[in-house]
Amino acid sequence: MIEVERYQPSMAEEWNRHVVFSRNGTFLFDRRYMDYHSDRFDDCSLMFRDERGRLVAVLPANAEDDTLHSHHGLTYGGLVSGDGFRASLAIEAIDAMNYWLSAHGFRHVVYKPTPWIYHRYPSEEDLYALFRRCDFRLTGRDISTAIDLSCPLPFMEMRRRHVKKALREGVTIERAINFADFWQVLDTNLMERYGVHPVHSLKEIELLASRFEAIELYHANREGRVLAGVVVFKSWPTVHVQYISASPEGKALGALDLLFHTLIEKFQSSFQYFEFGKSTEDLGHKLNEGLIFQKEGYGGRGVCYDTYEWSL
Repeated sequence: MIEVERYQPSMAEEWNRHVVFSRNGTFLFDRRYMDYHSDRFDDCSLMFRDERGRLVAVLPANAEDDTLHSHHGLTYGGLVSGDGFRASLAIEAIDAMNYWLSAHGFRHVVYKPTPWIYHRYPSEEDLYALFRRCDFRLTGRDISTAIDLSCPLPFMEMRRRHVKKALREGVTIERAINFADFWQVLDTNLMERYGVHPVHSLKEIELLASRFEAIELYHANREGRVLAGVVVFKSWPTVHVQYISASPEGKALGALDLLFHTLIEKFQSSFQYFEFGKSTEDLGHKLNEGLIFQKEGYGGRGVCYDTYEWSL
């Protein structure tokens, strides 16, 4: 029999320990990451215990009216399970969750499972349980782009030419600690192209980088100027890059191409996948063809991020 309870701040240590030893948890589920913006969401994360009271799974989530969402502050996050979480237990957990939610006034669920490239060991029992117990609809399918580092596809010829050009022009790559210079490049680009600021403010990304060694910043530089950069999130077996941006000079010199060439070589021996992130909006209904073409030019291919919904 699975029992469900709502997460409380006093449970943070137990929650974090479970995530560390889970099959499909990443440091994004650590409460020190999830709670940095706790003022923005009504957290309704759930904890699942077996008949002995042992924690077998957790669900990062927030409440919005009568709907439980896989946490809005995270890109993904379904059931985070331990080694003993088998298919039959997953069915029990989904049954118990639906019962608990109904009893507490919820009427709908929006569920975003963790993509398989973040699984340290196969962990899709939750998807089978949804099929068995929930009359769900697939309401979103975003596409990301990833490289299998054990057998990477070659760069497109144009990307290879840009790498050579950047090297000729004296562009260098380094890991950086100071986020401020790159955040200026990033913010300028986002405002000019989309009229938005980065999801994380400079102060927020500095805070998270101070808490987690898994967050790293890399610059492409020339003569002391930041031409391009990316933020790296390391969650074995996958290295995820986000906030990819370059100045006009950096674009002209091929700085991003050299940066990715360098990072792919750097992480090839210690990680299995190198992921560039999603190229879609509106739950996958809008594809940014230019953006995904750039990522595919580095040898990346498609990984889907799904969203499921059902009524209780």
